[in-house]
Amino acid sequence: MKYFVALLVIVACVSAEEWKPKTADEIKTLRAACLQEHPLSEEQMNRMKVFDFPDEEAVRKYLMCTSEKMDVYCPHEGYHADRIAKQFKMDMVEDDVKKLAEDCISSNPKGDKANDVHVYEVHKCLMASEVGQKVKSYIKSRQEQLAKQA
Repeated sequence: MKYFVALLVIVACVSAEEWKPKTADEIKTLRAACLQEHPLSEEQMNRMKVFDFPDEEAVRKYLMCTSEKMDVYCPHEGYHADRIAKQFKMDMVEDDVKKLAEDCISSNPKGDKANDVHVYEVHKCLMASEVGQKVKSYIKSRQEQLAKQA
């Protein structure tokens, strides 16, 4: 039975042809589910709102959960640079984003790929890159638009 479950996990992780980037609404739903599974303090939430991700277990577990639910990370396979590129390319060339993601993944080996510290380090690297700058700009712009509508 445990081999069957392991096989299902592998199949789920490598089903790349079915994967599609998540919409903003889907990401919002996934994040809410991860907050239910891995509650964060108000201070942690406030820090993350300004893109300051503290290196704390609860934050690392939350980041791992969101990465898994977005299907850009799999405990068995690790990160999927191609999916990261598709999800976060913004106005960049997808191959350039994939290269940045691959560089972050390879520069942060942690042995066990199903490790929240590894997930955190790759996330930190990506957020410090051009990809992260584009994501931050997009989120800030979206927050400003929502504030104007309110």
